[in-house]
Amino acid sequence: MSAILAIARRETAAYFSSPMGWVCLVLFSLVSGLFFTLMVVGYTIQSASMGMMGGEENVTEMLLQGVFSNLSVIVVFIMPALTMGLVAADRREKSLELLLTSPVSSMAIAVGKFLGGLAFASLMVLTTAYVPATLYWLGEPDHGVMICNYVGFIALLATFVAVGLFTSSLTDQPVIALVAGVAINLSLWILGWVGSLLGEGTAKAVVEQVSMLEHFENISKGVLHVTDAVYFVSIIVFFVFASTQRIEALRWR
Repeated sequence: MSAILAIARRETAAYFSSPMGWVCLVLFSLVSGLFFTLMVVGYTIQSASMGMMGGEENVTEMLLQGVFSNLSVIVVFIMPALTMGLVAADRREKSLELLLTSPVSSMAIAVGKFLGGLAFASLMVLTTAYVPATLYWLGEPDHGVMICNYVGFIALLATFVAVGLFTSSLTDQPVIALVAGVAINLSLWILGWVGSLLGEGTAKAVVEQVSMLEHFENISKGVLHVTDAVYFVSIIVFFVFASTQRIEALRWR
């Protein structure tokens, strides 16, 4: 466990000493601020046109869900950039060999790097603290919807970190890992759009179950179903396990 935490701390600290970490953090903060500003302006215009201040549910839906719904698309591209060097950079710099020749298991390396990436991603989420603060200033938001939106968004980021870890383990070129990560993320994401085009039937049901968008939207509505939790946990475990196997293969090369 100590090895996992040491690797996680190293990876998290590495983001603050690299340009890519700061670029992703600043870009995420700017984009989230832009979306929030647009949501507030839209809410103000709608409230004025309807001649009311807006109810609790209206505030939560327009501001919180609106911000995270837009951010969920942005992180499809930001997260691969953030995670592309988790293993690839170490391979290119030959520092991964030190880990592979140490008494640290491949599982510990994979889990440690995953937790390091997730820790930095969680710090990015903390930059949106002004959103719930504004909601409480405007009134009494729906606590269930607020919690579920944050839980769902962090689950989404954790999934993208796991995907990025896997693609980074496949190559020693971070740019290739970036492209592969975006491709996998988009594939999981656009399945929801494909499902909306299908008629009712088994095919539509299967596509919706595999779609990441479908499960994320379910959670963002304020209801956390077991199937949604199982979906994200399963995807995360699968890609972390796949990364472990890839790192183990590198150990014996």
